[in-house]
Amino acid sequence: MNVHYKRKALAAAVSMIGFGAAQAAPIATLDRNGAWVSVEAYGPNVVHITIAADKAEALKGPGYGILPKNSDSSAFRHSSGNDGDSFASAALTLHVNPAPQPRVPTQMEKYFAPQLAPVGLQVRNAKGDLVLDMTGWDLSPQTVAGEKTYQASANFSAPADEHYYGMGQNQESAGPLDLRGRTLDCKHWYDAPAGETVCVPFMVSSKGYGIVWDNPSATRFIAGVNGRTAFQSNVGERVSFFVITGSTPEEIYSGYARVTGKTPIPPKAAFGLIQSKARYGSQQEILSVANTYRQKQYPLDIMVLDWFYWTRMGQLDIDPAQFPAPAAMNKELHDLGMQSIVSVWPRFETSGRYFNELDAKGFFLKDKDGKTVDGLPFRSDRAGALIDSTNPAARQWFWEHMRDNVMSQGFDYPWLDETEPDLVPDGFFYSIGSGDRYHNVFPLLHTEGVHQGMRAWKPNKRALILSRAAYLGSQRTGALFWSSDINPSWEALARQVPTGLNMTASGIAYWGNDIGGWQWLPQSTRATKQPLVDPRGAEETVGQNHDYPELLTRWFQYGTFLPTLRLHGDRKHAEIWAFGKHAESIMARYDRLRYQLIPYLYSQAKSTWDSGAPFMRPLWMDFPADPAVANIGTQYMFGPAFLVAPVTEQGQTEKDVYLPAGSDWYNFWTNEKLAGGRWVKVAAPIDQIPVFVRAGSILPLGSDIQSTASKQAIAEIRVYPGKDGEFTLYDDDGVSYDYEKGKATLAKLKWDNSAGKLAVTGDSELARKAPGITKVVAK
Repeated sequence: MNVHYKRKALAAAVSMIGFGAAQAAPIATLDRNGAWVSVEAYGPNVVHITIAADKAEALKGPGYGILPKNSDSSAFRHSSGNDGDSFASAALTLHVNPAPQPRVPTQMEKYFAPQLAPVGLQVRNAKGDLVLDMTGWDLSPQTVAGEKTYQASANFSAPADEHYYGMGQNQESAGPLDLRGRTLDCKHWYDAPAGETVCVPFMVSSKGYGIVWDNPSATRFIAGVNGRTAFQSNVGERVSFFVITGSTPEEIYSGYARVTGKTPIPPKAAFGLIQSKARYGSQQEILSVANTYRQKQYPLDIMVLDWFYWTRMGQLDIDPAQFPAPAAMNKELHDLGMQSIVSVWPRFETSGRYFNELDAKGFFLKDKDGKTVDGLPFRSDRAGALIDSTNPAARQWFWEHMRDNVMSQGFDYPWLDETEPDLVPDGFFYSIGSGDRYHNVFPLLHTEGVHQGMRAWKPNKRALILSRAAYLGSQRTGALFWSSDINPSWEALARQVPTGLNMTASGIAYWGNDIGGWQWLPQSTRATKQPLVDPRGAEETVGQNHDYPELLTRWFQYGTFLPTLRLHGDRKHAEIWAFGKHAESIMARYDRLRYQLIPYLYSQAKSTWDSGAPFMRPLWMDFPADPAVANIGTQYMFGPAFLVAPVTEQGQTEKDVYLPAGSDWYNFWTNEKLAGGRWVKVAAPIDQIPVFVRAGSILPLGSDIQSTASKQAIAEIRVYPGKDGEFTLYDDDGVSYDYEKGKATLAKLKWDNSAGKLAVTGDSELARKAPGITKVVAK
């Protein structure tokens, strides 16, 4: 890498990250015998700690994804003494150990001890309990992509009773949730054997704290192995991390939102059914599918146009032979009460009309000689150069051409595919520096550039982006994330459940997957059990794969209780009716149930906007006092009411489900009431998956609608007695940003269990209707 290119990369990094004068002054910068420790805060329960051998590195601002404007140290007081330095607020105390007294190193230390001055620190919560003990840090010299740098790492003690969650998307587990005892490669990796990995380096501990690891290079996370937990990043000149404490998940995720950004409320359509396929080959086919949904009266909100509607990769056009009138197509969808999503890729083949222009501008990923990288030799899809979205000018170019050439034809929302990106940047160079140094940052910058463009283009229409990968802060871009191109198999389905729970625990609340799996569907099966779904009528789509209609049905049931419900896949057909009458009847019923749940789901979206906490989340978040839930990744809470246990085995008609202690539970299908704190065997016939409702829950159910374009009344208020409860029902126009100004309807629903009465305040019309639509559940 030549000197000119290095200087250009550094200048771009400084301008984009906010190094230097723009960064607020830290509370203190401490000298520990040549190890510099800088401390700042982002509110009373968040401290940012930077450690470096070079003071200038310690004083640099935080990296990508972090919002330095939210730095706020006003709640902290700093005190110094012989025992070190303490930084205390009402929420936490950080203590940095004093520098050890100089001494002559032992013979062993002369050869094997680190050369860096040691740094130790501890964090205590509001109660004074020790929650984090950093025992060491290191910068190990190495050369990466021709650049002399370091592997940057930090070590923490790992108490035997501590459990670890988050760190993005990792699909290796088929059930267990706790990361303890595992070593994860936190890096974007499309080809990961179990399914794509996505690095969101935010770890949340059962001890009531989280760590945001501030380094975008490929990072190894070691979780409680041999008594230590560690972060090891491949490239860096410092150790930088945030510690967030909280007595509840909401407190921790509120701190995370201050550090990396709030999660917007998606347009209401995002909570309805989204229909996709790889791919709809013509305008006529899309409209035929949309009209069939309406004829069958199956609710649907969004139709998706996937790849190769263009004439060439990177042409940013719409093939007139397949789609002669895209604006008219979108108008017809809108007239049906539907919206549309269109896929736009970040790759440009050499024969496309924009390649030479972008190449001349330097807007592509480059090799060490400054030449554009065109595909990768070890991948089967070798065509195309990657737009360099680390370059603000390239981001702007991409958005403007995507807007003018594609989005202007009436499409509502973009699908940004390949955001990991597929063109692996290791060994190559972005405008800001090496792809090794910035391995994980592309999805944030690429998606945020489009998000900012959409807000400027249509300032009062909520942005929605379908995105395949994420990084710190990606939740603020209005994106829905999904688990990439997974297999259409029972094993892949089982892996989705713990995968999604650790992804949402990473601060990415809106996560889902391709219902049914994306990859090509084998036309035969190895299943040995009799299918629970009659496959007759599905042969055109599944061939002799007789158990696939059962798999899809179970997957759709699971998807009904995901933040987003999107049918997709590389199949001849992908719609509800394409898999036989038996599967169709069951999925149609769950489709209607999904729409009944929209008032409940939309209210959870408001809670996530307020606190940042996910509403699909592992059991440990809501039941921290129950040690039995620490490693359960096969079931989860879906909002405050539902406990969901998806069926992930072929031929399964009953399932062992754990009901957490501290509550009674109602079977959602039978209304049977069961005590918590135990495992129960639950019937799971093919038209049911185990779903329970916590006692004290208030569940508002919406009226039947065909899409969220129609106003939805509250048709029923279902109360599950056993303890007092309350629910805040939220609604707004579902499409604009007026909710950011507080323009919305809030109704407080309170259940007095001893009196057996429900009170409704804040919405006079709902209060008037409530006595007639309230149903108190009893077996």
